[in-house]
Amino acid sequence: MTIREAALILADGSIFEGEAIGADPDGGIAAGEVVFNTVLTGYQEVITDPSYAGQIISFTYPHIGNYGVSELDHESRRPFCRGVVVRDLARRRSNWRSNDSLDGFLRASDVPGIAGIDTRRLTRHIRDLGAMPGAFGTAEESAIKQAAANEPGTDGIDLAAAVTCDQPYTVASTGGARRIVAMDFGIKSTILTHLSGLGTVEVVPAWTAAADILDRDVDGVFLSNGPGDPAAVEHGTATIRALIGEVPIFGICLGHQLLSRAIGAETRKMPFGHHGGNHPVKNLATGMVEITSQNHNFAVDADSFSGKATMTHVNLNDGVCEGMQLSDAPAFSVQHHPEASPGPHDSVYLFDQFEELMTKVKGAR
Repeated sequence: MTIREAALILADGSIFEGEAIGADPDGGIAAGEVVFNTVLTGYQEVITDPSYAGQIISFTYPHIGNYGVSELDHESRRPFCRGVVVRDLARRRSNWRSNDSLDGFLRASDVPGIAGIDTRRLTRHIRDLGAMPGAFGTAEESAIKQAAANEPGTDGIDLAAAVTCDQPYTVASTGGARRIVAMDFGIKSTILTHLSGLGTVEVVPAWTAAADILDRDVDGVFLSNGPGDPAAVEHGTATIRALIGEVPIFGICLGHQLLSRAIGAETRKMPFGHHGGNHPVKNLATGMVEITSQNHNFAVDADSFSGKATMTHVNLNDGVCEGMQLSDAPAFSVQHHPEASPGPHDSVYLFDQFEELMTKVKGAR
């Protein structure tokens, strides 16, 4: 295999040398906001998670690609990330389920990457200075540096509009009797698998109006995960505000942030976000500690709930709000990913909690 020398350059001018993998980006340069993810396995699910739109994913685990890629493990119709950074790319896959190598998948999906990077140094740099724009590729160093300086990052951009579905579609029930509408801000396939266990799920685009959703005579509304700055998804916040009190609501990740903003709470950009499958979260009602899967660069300020909601979960690493329950409406949400793809399954009970909430509300009517 011919080695193609490449470089990753951050907006602050830091340079990391490596070799090009995956697809060839336009002009030999790919740019985006550089973040790191700490998962040991599940790289395919991470890469195909729409929540990474606009971002370059650096994996902290040194060996990536060992077990290849399986078509059954895609979390969306295609990757939306800007690129992938790894230390050592496995050149030979070893898994009977795999259909392709990671490098082959990146090429087929038009996702560029760079290997041979000192990802430990890169991670420490981002931890010290925060997630920042960057660019990588095989072009001249000056051109890559300029692309990094020009990259706007994800602040203030409605990235959910770029990843949502074009038209509504239905996922058949696998056993439940509920009728659920899922607002697609960047929904993952595994979430739909869990929801379909509760009933029939109709997935609607992010811009769908509240009246249109309520006209479908649903038992509950799910607010999905998604990429970017929640403050920029104003149409979603307005829709959710109109749904509160009308129907049971459950939100995950961006859905959690949008539900919080719908009641007037604030969200803020985190220094380097939470990206990984090993974050300890405490359930404040039970006192139990759950190991969770996470992927977000923004967080909800629980101090801004103003009595309209109560924090239900907290991140034990840094105290970030990981969940909340509205005080006067049947709605709750969590920042972490209970569908756990990839990641542990400690929080999967939250889907049962959604079923119980829908049952309670329906019984009271």
